[in-house]
Amino acid sequence: MIEDQHIASVFDRDLEAIQAQIMKMGGLVEASIRESAKSLDDRDEELAEEVRKGDKAIDALEELINEEAARVLALRAPIARDLRLILSVIKISANLERIGDYAKNMAKRTGVLSQMAPVNDSTGALRRMAREVELMLKDALDAYVQRDEELAMDVISRDRDVDQMYNALFREFLTFMMEDPRNITACMHLHFIAKNIERMGDHATSIAEQVVYLVTGEHPDDPRPKADLNFGTAKG
Repeated sequence: MIEDQHIASVFDRDLEAIQAQIMKMGGLVEASIRESAKSLDDRDEELAEEVRKGDKAIDALEELINEEAARVLALRAPIARDLRLILSVIKISANLERIGDYAKNMAKRTGVLSQMAPVNDSTGALRRMAREVELMLKDALDAYVQRDEELAMDVISRDRDVDQMYNALFREFLTFMMEDPRNITACMHLHFIAKNIERMGDHATSIAEQVVYLVTGEHPDDPRPKADLNFGTAKG
């Protein structure tokens, strides 16, 4: 009995350590979203470079989390809710890594766009959209820590707002390009950034869905509403 309690306490410490790494990773990703959007709006190439370099720390944390999760799976053979927790951690870290990649891609375009004439208040609009995604991610991570299904479902519902912001920007970029062909190159870059931010919202939503799965053992019933206009993919 004492040995079982010891094993359980060691397992709990392992889980706490992994979850602490998840929160550290989440904090870095939130900062990456915020700073990449700021670098774009302020035309700050030095800040953009910091975002690009900072992505290595995010990648390293994902690798560490995966290694620790694999070790726990191998040594502790968790079942039921504990197994869901480990699997959720792996998926959440993967989503965080992807959000970090999109923030890095956003920062990569800052240097190019800083050499071009501004297109209306497009960078300000993108910054506001990025702020909404940052708040979604913060709430998704808070929901994870608190095991708050209601907050997680709220995050999922807010993905529609980000989609609508993206669609509005998409239409604006089309209008700017039709009005003046000199806007085409800048608008294409801006569209890729908007699409990256929209994808960040998708990954924040996926984290919230993992929280629902962790708490209930089931994935959300309703399919995620999407309203995505597009004129290309956004991979970097």
